[in-house]
Amino acid sequence: MQTLNKKTMAITKPSIPKGTRDFGSTEMINRNYIFSAIRSVFRKYGYKPIETPAFENLSTLNGKYGEEGDRLIFKILNSGDFLPYLLENFSEGKTSAQFAKHISEKALRYDLTVPFARYVVMHQHEISFPFKRYQIQPVWRADRPQKGRYREFYQCDVDVIGSNSLLNELELIQLTIDIFKKLNISVVIKINNRKILEGFAESLGLMDKFNDFTSILDKFDKITIQETKNELHNKAFADNEIHKIVEVLKNMRQLDSNTKKIDYVKEFCKTSEIGLKGIIEIETIFDYIKSLPVEYSGYLTSGQIEFDFSLARGLNYYTGAIFEVKARNVTMGSISGGGRYDDLTGIFGLPNVSGVGISFGADRIYDVLNELNLFPKNTGVTSQLLFVNLGAVEEKYCLALAAEARIHGINTELFPHTAKLKKQLDYANANHIPYVAIVGTDEMSSNLITVKNMQSGEQMEMNIKKLIELVKGKLF
Repeated sequence: MQTLNKKTMAITKPSIPKGTRDFGSTEMINRNYIFSAIRSVFRKYGYKPIETPAFENLSTLNGKYGEEGDRLIFKILNSGDFLPYLLENFSEGKTSAQFAKHISEKALRYDLTVPFARYVVMHQHEISFPFKRYQIQPVWRADRPQKGRYREFYQCDVDVIGSNSLLNELELIQLTIDIFKKLNISVVIKINNRKILEGFAESLGLMDKFNDFTSILDKFDKITIQETKNELHNKAFADNEIHKIVEVLKNMRQLDSNTKKIDYVKEFCKTSEIGLKGIIEIETIFDYIKSLPVEYSGYLTSGQIEFDFSLARGLNYYTGAIFEVKARNVTMGSISGGGRYDDLTGIFGLPNVSGVGISFGADRIYDVLNELNLFPKNTGVTSQLLFVNLGAVEEKYCLALAAEARIHGINTELFPHTAKLKKQLDYANANHIPYVAIVGTDEMSSNLITVKNMQSGEQMEMNIKKLIELVKGKLF
């Protein structure tokens, strides 16, 4: 038997797939800060939590996100040996897409909305409508990794289903404002309506090219006029169609207020019934916002709520209002988005159930907070108090004190072994522990504790009751 020389064996350096990340303690603490802020606002508006599986049947997901979205679904190979079947039944020249349904019946979820629609249909007799739910879970997309775009990322979704009232859209706007105020992020909330897009396409005679029209439109704020013309040309739009579309976009780009934009759209779509209906919905939402306290209505008057005709979003299931949120003062794509879907559950056998929702991208929000240095300074504090370990006798004495501190709700550690005091203080500093309790022979005999404030360096003597009050902020 040949013996391998360990020196000659190649050691493969461990790695993770592109578009995924490890999260250390500091990152997790900051992420949990985001989740906690978002969850608290969801609960304030009466939304209830659910969870769905990480993977769904491929048939549940396919066809719900448009052609481009379907390509980004992570498919899961069937278990078992399917190769003989493929070799026997398929000739050369077949594409991977034609093979896919025979080798993959399941896929990682692409978003949380389609699984939610499936959940509603399956549990329709167990829930009461309108049903308000929130969901904070990871999703996966086979996208090209780049700044702010990952293959695995968390979404924080909130939806209300079983009601077509525009008050729901208003509530989502309020909820969005509350979340980003809580996170101290200045944002612009962009709003459009799928019906307005259809009205424009109808008025331009482009309904047969609606999907191509909206996909290019959605890039309008990211590309030049010439690039827009090139995109339209590549999608086989005629020269006269390209001219009409570009003229509309140029005109819209020059308008500097929501009122002017809405008036322009109203005039352009005056012969389109569906377009005018979309305009009425936008105007109704804006009128609702104007009736709110200045904390919300001020977003409209300051231009932080913007009617954006070019906003299309690529998901096929939207039928009404469309939302997108962008952070100000930072170069980043949308950090939140959503819209109205009138019959998403219909594809699963429950027709005519309207819903509206919005999703918050936790990973992009993290990147914005990190870039703008907006994370609170104390988010790294997990333990509030550390008892040092000066020996076997002191260790046993401190066990009871640490337990009592925890009973009173203080996050407390006891250093796990005897070590030099400097090493234990360095540990407290490295882990942002604000108070250190030192108990030696003198402290045990006097029933007192020497407490060191790690920020100021001040040391005080006190009993355990006073120490608990100090850490809780009730002393001084």
